[in-house]
Amino acid sequence: MAEFVEGFETLGPIWPAVSVFGGARAARDSETYRIGREIGNCLGREGFAVITGGGPGAMEAANRGAREVDAPSIGLNIKLPFEQHDNGYADTVLNFDYFFARKVMFVKYACAFVMLPGGFGTLDEMFECLTLKQTGKCRDIPVILVGSDYWSGLVQWLETRVLDMGLIAKKDLKLFSLVDSCEEVCQLVKDGWQRMQQESPGGGVEG
Repeated sequence: MAEFVEGFETLGPIWPAVSVFGGARAARDSETYRIGREIGNCLGREGFAVITGGGPGAMEAANRGAREVDAPSIGLNIKLPFEQHDNGYADTVLNFDYFFARKVMFVKYACAFVMLPGGFGTLDEMFECLTLKQTGKCRDIPVILVGSDYWSGLVQWLETRVLDMGLIAKKDLKLFSLVDSCEEVCQLVKDGWQRMQQESPGGGVEG
């Protein structure tokens, strides 16, 4: 994995990175694609690199938005028999054979996680990020769910079923934020990065 780490080390403190997750099947004329591109734009203008899974749909949108404002646009591509292919908007593309190695790179250099609507892969990544925060295995960085129309049913299930059964604690519901606008996403990312810098001046993003 050393060659992958070396590629990321160059971003360092100059370009703190945000991992943006979302579905490969989001159409280019969809609301998910529109706000993903807008988020990539906004994060890039604020001085953040954008990391995605490197594929089509929501991933393409965020990479495209970052490239349009000349921010580092990174794709962590995974070799799959369907759906996944290089979206063409990532300036740096790293290819992975295994999900576990790819997941490490999503987390290791991120100062925030942004979750656009997506399928099983996005849900897997979201719950992994939340588990890492819950168990203290990564730093207390923002996990941001974008789109209340999409996520509110899941959030309600966590509140009324999982919490009621005592399988999570009430404080665990504060591990993430649910927002609907690009501006809210960027503000949460900036606030989280500022907090990290205050807690560990000059430090990286690793837990």
